Amino acid sequence: MRTATVVIGAGYGDEGKGLISDALVAAGGADATVVRFNGGAQAGHTVSLDDGRRHVFHHVGSGTFAGAATYLSRFFVANPILLVEELGELAALGLYPHIAIDPAAPVTTPYDMMINQIAERARGEERHGSCGLGVGETVERSMHPQFALTANMLRKSDAVWATLLRIRSDWLPIRLAALGIRRLSQPDRALIGSDAVLERWLDDVAAFLGAVTIGGAAAMLRRVPSFIFEGAQGLMLDQDHGAFPYVTRSNTGLRNVLALAPEMDIDRLDITYVTRAYATRHGAGPLAHELLGAPHNRTAEETNIANPWQGQLRYGVLDLSILQRAIAGDLSHAAGADITTSHALAVTCLDQIGAGTTVVASGRKVQAAPEALADMAARAVDAAGLSMSFGPTRSSVRQANIQHSPRSRHVPGVFTRAQAGAVISPARRSAGPEC
Repeated sequence: MRTATVVIGAGYGDEGKGLISDALVAAGGADATVVRFNGGAQAGHTVSLDDGRRHVFHHVGSGTFAGAATYLSRFFVANPILLVEELGELAALGLYPHIAIDPAAPVTTPYDMMINQIAERARGEERHGSCGLGVGETVERSMHPQFALTANMLRKSDAVWATLLRIRSDWLPIRLAALGIRRLSQPDRALIGSDAVLERWLDDVAAFLGAVTIGGAAAMLRRVPSFIFEGAQGLMLDQDHGAFPYVTRSNTGLRNVLALAPEMDIDRLDITYVTRAYATRHGAGPLAHELLGAPHNRTAEETNIANPWQGQLRYGVLDLSILQRAIAGDLSHAAGADITTSHALAVTCLDQIGAGTTVVASGRKVQAAPEALADMAARAVDAAGLSMSFGPTRSSVRQANIQHSPRSRHVPGVFTRAQAGAVISPARRSAGPEC
């Protein structure tokens, strides 16, 4: 039986998926490959080492410090501009990762980023909370074959140039009109019309092609000893289950993994769902039991700093019923698949809540010490295993025994959009999450 490990965020992102992915790769050895199975460069997975090195991973898998290669699946949205930047940052740390990409993976152009940012600015107070990196716009454009651009197509420079010009002249005005944008500012018009932008992007494409291997993925993946499927964003932002329109343009849970597993001869998935000891959300949209600020004065954010697109990181009380429904709904996708699953829970940031914090259990707010909170969460989601982190590095992650026996392979239940916004702060009802 060939087994793969899956890391999935159980909230709105920012749960600690990078930390847990790094710890799992380090524990399993450097012969692993990290598979990015959703999202794109808007992911920000922080990995810190005890020697002081630190990197926020966007394209590249979070197992890179531990020696893992990266595979960008056909469900991953690649951005040549941002991959080139990230590879430069990694080179400064002495890291030169091996990266392969599915030929069918969609590719972001400068125009997708422009459309995304123009639309988000136009929404004003009704912003969706996008990162402004054009991930959702790339997915939308890729649904129209005449405007689609894939990793495989990048190898034909003449075809790429022609496609870019077609996107600029035909797709961009169609899309802006569909978004209700009739007039553009002079700076936006100048940026859209600039051929220098296209030429610079083609330079990034050349660097991209020099850094990644395109094609031959099926044969390569069958030779790899172990896999870590690293998810981006979280279950509460899933395009089919999150509170629309405050969602990301991808399936953030098992669906894409279940599609890829048969192609990779995988017949068992060991899934780790990740949550902080409290709830967070970066961007607008519903957040149950929202707090006015951080839950404890020990709470620290190095990665999630305020930015013009998503504002400040928001905090809430962790609701175990919402957590259970989200995970149960995701596991239900595997119920009819010919694959065995087992799921565990990882609770991060336990060092940031001092002697304890508030958690919502069965609709009631209760106080819980760090270890007790983690155990309550693991029991609530019927987890077969529990990891707890008490710091930002893999050395702070430890395993714990759960005081129960998991009931079944699949927990029944389907997570719905309504449950994603079960408790909405009145101040955020009309505020507008992810790319």
